[in-house]
Amino acid sequence: MANNAATAETNERIVSFDDEPLILVDAGDCELGFLDKAAAHRGTGILHRAFSLFVFNDAGELLLQQRAAGKRLWGGYWSNTCCSHPRRGEAMDTAVHRRLIEELGIDCPLRFLFKFEYQAQFDADGAEHELCWVHAGRSNQTPRVNPNEIAATRSIAPAALDAEMAAQPESFTPWFKLEWTRMRRDHAGDLAALS
Repeated sequence: MANNAATAETNERIVSFDDEPLILVDAGDCELGFLDKAAAHRGTGILHRAFSLFVFNDAGELLLQQRAAGKRLWGGYWSNTCCSHPRRGEAMDTAVHRRLIEELGIDCPLRFLFKFEYQAQFDADGAEHELCWVHAGRSNQTPRVNPNEIAATRSIAPAALDAEMAAQPESFTPWFKLEWTRMRRDHAGDLAALS
């Protein structure tokens, strides 16, 4: 397991904004309108389009990120490589690559695996309610962490991640646990075929 928390280079641009309009969708992922990010995550959350990225290295290890402590929801928790939202008028393919660069300073080919809806309550005032597109890719690039988004990174073998999630589930974001379970169950072949 490699820990890349002390990378020499960082990318400190502010890339998340509370007034950023998110794309509201129905359960079929049809666009319904737009709402600023803060409002979309208030209370029990309003269903909006999002994405989660899983980037593996050639050793088959997954790059994890620890969310920055200042994040409104799940700050300090460990999560998959990158998560965010497409912007108004932005194609999903553009959004996933933009955010990977903004948060980690890396880019790589990404393969769409599946999408799913989930709702996770953080506290009385905030939640995630997302229709999330899950993509996976492979890269050996060294991350250049954006500290506004990420506190630390590390790479971990799938079996070690399974064990850690079982022993300390409270350390991980709820969407990551759901996605990882489905990936391990339904997409082992897709992950093995990543090039």
